[in-house]
Amino acid sequence: MSGYDRALTVFSPDGHLFQVEYALEAVRKGTCVVGVRGKNTVVLGVEKKNVMKLQDARTVRKINMLDEHVCLAFAGLTADARVLINKARVECQSHRLSVEDPVSVEYITRYIAGNYTQSGGRRPFGVSTLIIGFDVDGTPKLYQTDPSGIYYAWKANAIGRSSKTVREFLEKNYQEDLESEEAAKLVVKALLEVVQTGAKNIEVVTMAANKGSEFLSDDHVESIVNEIEKEKEAEAEKKKKPSQRQA
Repeated sequence: MSGYDRALTVFSPDGHLFQVEYALEAVRKGTCVVGVRGKNTVVLGVEKKNVMKLQDARTVRKINMLDEHVCLAFAGLTADARVLINKARVECQSHRLSVEDPVSVEYITRYIAGNYTQSGGRRPFGVSTLIIGFDVDGTPKLYQTDPSGIYYAWKANAIGRSSKTVREFLEKNYQEDLESEEAAKLVVKALLEVVQTGAKNIEVVTMAANKGSEFLSDDHVESIVNEIEKEKEAEAEKKKKPSQRQA
């Protein structure tokens, strides 16, 4: 297959675009991101990397606001994500100036997806994103974009490292019409499937209709993690009791 990965516009004989597949591999090695859509809320949670002792943690952001009502989290190459985020923010403001209305979540998702591979002469961005927000009618939205340029709407999804494991967990535990606190709890519980260090490496943002976005404090995330651990201990105790009776 030598030579077929040197340009984005060249297909291999079996129909692959190798540059896109390399970008998808960069996404798989990125930190995990989880999104959940509830009744009147949407929640994003990310796995934070350990920050070096002398580094300012405020400059390392995996969750970014695109507009007052749209938020994005990414998995993959941070430098590529920075370029996409800046482009998306400019487009949001340009849309407001031109149309005098905020962008819809699907519009900005389609714009971001179109910046991936629909241009010759440059490589695709090594980034997948989860985008949450609310439309003018107050409907919560959750979208995913991929380096291939496609986008989908989801009820709950995960991208990045061990995303398949997390997605299987969400399929088993997701319920319709989750309230804000329940959705945040599900996001944290899903991230704990792959994050071994607990609350200190988890960041969560919630968005509710007519309330804007709220980044949960470290103490709030810690309390959710403690609650989940207590529930696990209680379930373990319940399983022990029947086995003790049989003995």
